[in-house]
Amino acid sequence: MAEFFYTDMLAHGEDTYTYRKLTSDGVDEVEGPDGRKFLKVAPEALTLLAETAFHDISHYLRTAHLEQLQKILNDPEASGNDKFVAMDLLRNANIAAAGVLPMCQDTGTAIIKGERGQHVLTPGPDEEALSRGVYNAYTKLNLRYSQNAPLSMYEEKNTGCNLPAQVELYSETEQDRANEYRFLFMAKGGGSANKSYLYQMTKAILDPEHMMQFLEEKIRSLGTAACPPYHLAIVIGGTSAEFTLKTAKYASAHYLDGLPTTGGEDAHGFRDLEMEEEVLELTRKMGIGAQFGGKYFCHDVRVVRLPRHGASLPVAIAVSCSADRQCVAKINKDGVFIEQLDMDPGRFLPEPSEAEVGAADEAVKIDLNRPMKDVLAELSKYPIKTRLSLTGTLVVARDLAHAKLRERLEAGEELPDYFKNHPVYYAGPAKTPEGMPSGSFGPTTASRMDPYVDLFQAHGGSMIMLAKGNRSAEVTEACQKYGGFYLGSIGGPAAELAAHSIKHVEVLEYPELGMEAIWKIDVEDFPAFIVVDDKGNNFFEGLDKVVLTIKMPPKKA
Repeated sequence: MAEFFYTDMLAHGEDTYTYRKLTSDGVDEVEGPDGRKFLKVAPEALTLLAETAFHDISHYLRTAHLEQLQKILNDPEASGNDKFVAMDLLRNANIAAAGVLPMCQDTGTAIIKGERGQHVLTPGPDEEALSRGVYNAYTKLNLRYSQNAPLSMYEEKNTGCNLPAQVELYSETEQDRANEYRFLFMAKGGGSANKSYLYQMTKAILDPEHMMQFLEEKIRSLGTAACPPYHLAIVIGGTSAEFTLKTAKYASAHYLDGLPTTGGEDAHGFRDLEMEEEVLELTRKMGIGAQFGGKYFCHDVRVVRLPRHGASLPVAIAVSCSADRQCVAKINKDGVFIEQLDMDPGRFLPEPSEAEVGAADEAVKIDLNRPMKDVLAELSKYPIKTRLSLTGTLVVARDLAHAKLRERLEAGEELPDYFKNHPVYYAGPAKTPEGMPSGSFGPTTASRMDPYVDLFQAHGGSMIMLAKGNRSAEVTEACQKYGGFYLGSIGGPAAELAAHSIKHVEVLEYPELGMEAIWKIDVEDFPAFIVVDDKGNNFFEGLDKVVLTIKMPPKKA
């Protein structure tokens, strides 16, 4: 019989984060029974910490992430499109760092994980104080409200403040952390959250060749809708499905970087560094690149191996997108501390005198203020992957607006003229700062609107669509049948689009839908690519096919 053992399945690594101090107010060390020291934390300290965290992660990135974008610019093997996207994302980070426009228009679900030491005292409930900080951040800043309250099974209403937050608090019983309260804050947008997957597999894939075949298929299926380059996380094993998925989310945020790097009979989780490099190399050979072809589908990869039940092999895959929004924090006897994110991303941009990546004269200029038939004829001259610069009027409509327009057709009405005469941009804005024409206003995932395309094009609408990510074969077929186009917009640089490309915004219809209303916007030099054309060509076609471009070698003895 085996002897008793205990191990922390996700052991704490060394704390290597750099912090800045917010305050000492609301934090006191007090003496308790038997002379023990206790940490007393006021609700106001928790509220301040949460509010600051969601301000910071909406506007600033980690230095390591910015360095990875700079690496793409300096890599001679990176494609022109890789570099174009990287440059746009760095410019976007520079604009967002001013603290006015958030880096992405989807400012996410607020997620808070807390680990409370056993000698930390609060009046509670801590979840309420932390949620108050979320409320303050989202209502005071130029962020977007994305949370819907279910009124019934089929009716919803936006809560108007981005609550509820997902707050999960755990008891920390390690003695060396008894007087500390530690946190992970995440703002998870819908695009990257939708790329979290669980696969219930078997022992049959636990060998190098079958594992890599499996991973290649699933990684290719991620597509580009969640705004690569990604921080990709893979978790193999787990004592339950939900634990495997949660571990993948933490790993994508680099929260588990301090895990051990070898396994053992005590059944702890570990990072497989060798497999991380092999999977990263696989992603670089896929050709998907940073959204429009190339090498940089992923910045990096984390692979975590967990113990498992012999009859179960859960595998989870998750990503953190180009809006890599998370930070850690801690409260101890010295005060309230938050991870120091990078507030000076401009230093990673090349000097204007250097080779300007994605120069404006490389893009084909398209005047959208001409009749639709003329714009379609102009686009028909160019192949897929052509880089465009759009100027003119766009109509903005996404999920709820598309459903409203379909209801009109089903009632025997026609589509409105604005939907026939202008390209449709799938997007939804964040709040507009005072004195600016627009808030952050980047594209949303195109595939959610796929079911509407054939119907709308048959009625003369949606002839030119603009959004992010890959689309179904049905969209390609509809565009070929009706002469339409799908243009890809770079996912991620919502702040830059608001600052430089969007000149005027007004509501056309359905103002009661809030950010999902139908809008009219005027744009100038709006960047895009031809992804699907009127001849049946689709840039993403074939990129989801498994070709086993690299095999995992057997593990070294």
